[in-house]
Amino acid sequence: MNPTQSDLHVNVPLTNISIAYMQSADAYIADKVFPTVPVQKQSDLYWKYNKAEWRRTDVEKRAPSTESPGVGWHVTTDSYFAHVYAVHKDIDDQLRANADSNFSLDRDATNFVTNQLLLKRDLDWNNKYFKTGVWSTDRTGVAAAPTGNQFLQWDQAGSTPIEDVTSQIIAFRQMTGYAPNVMVIGAYVLQALRNHAEILDRIKYTERGIVTEDLIASLFGVQKLLVSYATFTQTPEFQNPATTEANASYSFLGGGKSALLAYSPGSASLMEPAAGYTFTWNGYLGGNRRGIRIKNFRMENIASDRIEGEMTYDMKVVSPDMGIFLASAVA
Repeated sequence: MNPTQSDLHVNVPLTNISIAYMQSADAYIADKVFPTVPVQKQSDLYWKYNKAEWRRTDVEKRAPSTESPGVGWHVTTDSYFAHVYAVHKDIDDQLRANADSNFSLDRDATNFVTNQLLLKRDLDWNNKYFKTGVWSTDRTGVAAAPTGNQFLQWDQAGSTPIEDVTSQIIAFRQMTGYAPNVMVIGAYVLQALRNHAEILDRIKYTERGIVTEDLIASLFGVQKLLVSYATFTQTPEFQNPATTEANASYSFLGGGKSALLAYSPGSASLMEPAAGYTFTWNGYLGGNRRGIRIKNFRMENIASDRIEGEMTYDMKVVSPDMGIFLASAVA
């Protein structure tokens, strides 16, 4: 069981200092891209409208004493199922009794459990949305001589990221009648864009000439630019923590080299499309709007207090034509 008693009782005077590698909540994006839909039931149906029927007109010139053309639309249904995800950390009575005053075991366990949940949710978000084969349109970056659905990667000389994105926005408008309003990029993509000659040339006469995320969003014509900074490791846990750390390798979720253009309304609506929704079961035993709840209860059989976190969600691609995935935007 970790931490051990020796981890919590330190025999040095620097008890006012501790170091933790808990990622900031700002690094996670799963709840920032698509609307969250709180639901009372774990599973249910939702309506989907036929796009073509809303993009066609049957209006005709009306002759005297004749009826106007009759019109209408069809709806279909899709379903969600909000699975429950859980993890816990036990605080042993012996550890608590021996811990020095600088350790707040309940707080630290709550933070650790919460971080586990948020990381799991962002991993699932990337596996659901941030890859090829999900959206109606996929484009792939290549190092040279792009053809067909390819484009020149944005860290290559002569590449044109602004034109690439804005041309996709025009195609998006033609397909859907909407403009994508959110763009998600990996950390390496942001690095390439901040140093790209085309972008630097566009902003050289601005007040400070600094390439900010808001400035990139403005150049691309989207309302919101989100950078996926969260990292994770798949290194298995060893008995010796030093061995685990020595063998650990870390990666950005989604690889850090791709981008997603999508339309996301401010909130779920009956009459407005969305690329995706996250259904959260807030009717589950007092969960909050995000479908999260943290419990603290006694495990007398193991002489410990348990901090348990639960999260419920189902991430759904609602409208595949409301997203464009740009794979390998940088090499």
